[in-house]
Amino acid sequence: MIVRPDFLSLSIVCPPPDEGGVEVRPIVNGRDLLADVLPGGVGGSRYLGVGPRHLLDRNGPLHATATPHEARLAWSGCGAEECCGALYMMVTRDGDHVVWAGWRDLANQDVALPELRFSAAQYEAEVLRAGEDRNWESPAGAVARLLEARLRGRGDWLLRWECELQDVWASRQQPDRIDVILMHPPGGPDSDLPWIQFGMTLPISADAPSDQAERLEAQLTAGDPRATAEVWGGSYDAEQLGYPWPPAAPPFI
Repeated sequence: MIVRPDFLSLSIVCPPPDEGGVEVRPIVNGRDLLADVLPGGVGGSRYLGVGPRHLLDRNGPLHATATPHEARLAWSGCGAEECCGALYMMVTRDGDHVVWAGWRDLANQDVALPELRFSAAQYEAEVLRAGEDRNWESPAGAVARLLEARLRGRGDWLLRWECELQDVWASRQQPDRIDVILMHPPGGPDSDLPWIQFGMTLPISADAPSDQAERLEAQLTAGDPRATAEVWGGSYDAEQLGYPWPPAAPPFI
């Protein structure tokens, strides 16, 4: 018996800024996959789709390779995975197919989703199409995306100051600014050493996003980012690194 491959469509949902973030909703064989995970089939009440930028970029986790890798497809509204959940699966390129399997959710050990097997040609075309769709992206979001790409290419600058780039973030509720978040030292939360999370809030103008990203990269990489950044978090013993805690930034752990 010939089994037809599953069919993937990626729907990007962009509600008003005060009603939530931009979501990627995977539609498999015409059904909202995230809604099917939930009792009653109501999507979005427990899970929020993961934003398009990190999920669909050319190096994003939805792009399949012969080496299996895990992708977080959705997370809960509260953000605490052990409490409210986050949906993960393994993505693998298997010959002419792409396979989603190995589903897991820390908050729901009984999550039951079948192995999904897509035609690689259809799958890759859909992921590429969705990744190139930037209609949902705000000007600040475009600056954040371009600046992050430029900073990740400046490993020399990050290494010099013993920092790791965590994220460049744009909030839809604050369209006139972006946040740059650094970790010092790199990999701090994965070790027993003290670590600091530094943050910088940068203003966004009406200039072309590419011009702003180039200018902000030059500004940031001109010196030690730790000298101008603020402490936004860190380990309980982070003060050993010599950076005092501001009142509004208690340690993470």
